[in-house]
Amino acid sequence: MMANTAGEQMMSEVVAMLHELIPTINAHEIKNELSVIFSKYHVTKIELQEVHPDLHEKIQLFLSSKRLEGLSPITLESYELDLKIFAEHVKKKTDEITAADIRVFLGRFSHLKLSSIAKKLSVLKSFFGWLASEEIIQRDPTKKLKPPKQEKRLPKALTIEELEMLREACKTTRQRAFLEVLYATGCRLSEVQALNRSDINYQTLSCRVIGKGNKEREVYFSFKAMYHLRKYLMARTDNEPALFITERKPYRRLSKRGIQREIALIAENAGLGKKVSPHTLRHTFATLTLNNGAELAAVQALLGHEDPATTQVYAQLTDEKKREQHKKYLVQ
Repeated sequence: MMANTAGEQMMSEVVAMLHELIPTINAHEIKNELSVIFSKYHVTKIELQEVHPDLHEKIQLFLSSKRLEGLSPITLESYELDLKIFAEHVKKKTDEITAADIRVFLGRFSHLKLSSIAKKLSVLKSFFGWLASEEIIQRDPTKKLKPPKQEKRLPKALTIEELEMLREACKTTRQRAFLEVLYATGCRLSEVQALNRSDINYQTLSCRVIGKGNKEREVYFSFKAMYHLRKYLMARTDNEPALFITERKPYRRLSKRGIQREIALIAENAGLGKKVSPHTLRHTFATLTLNNGAELAAVQALLGHEDPATTQVYAQLTDEKKREQHKKYLVQ
């Protein structure tokens, strides 16, 4: 006799189902026959509260493949988190997941911005699209799902006056260095946070950063940014290789959240009355540079954008600039 295991339970359920479909069968004989077959296998019951092992396995396969393709650690970490949340909510075998399951899952996040929901769907499309292309599943349940329509809003860049107000509101050399480096380079927060002191080329006033898709590009400092960065670094007495570190011991690389807090604090001290983040400074770099006559292709390269349309969003001229251009170029 088999022990009262998951296999025994499964066998009982199968026999009960067969007896219900064909009442005339000999349930005792069928159970004995199945007992011999089931004894050759190890059967594990999937608890409803658990992530299905098949889905977990497919997620790990997908992440391994993307890692080999050279996706950046930041992107991989983001994919893994979104897929882990998905697996915890949809406890099914991968090839049994339907478009309806995905809609129900995304519906749980109605409190989030449309851009956040669109990002979750994008990750799922990437995951299931890859599984289908590799012929691991027969159909892609996300194929007919369209991302939610998002309101097109222009990035909120700072004016020159607001930028000066931020500069004056800096209370430490570190704060001023943050501000000038983020603005002068137009870098993403993650790119600046990952920089080391050894990355800075003082001769060319530049450094190389690793952006989205693990792509490397060169960015440049202004004289002002380099002056305040040197001032900050010369005041440090630690041996930590990171460009920006914590203020208190034990010194370590400052987190992205730490840099965000410092920028928000500067904005609060400046009394701007608006939210300012490291990304605001990236927007400001792009907008002011384009308004000052820079070519779109050059700004695209400096920002690390693959698609020119992404950079085009910043090419919104101020009223003053529009008047100046009209006066300069109108043929009378």
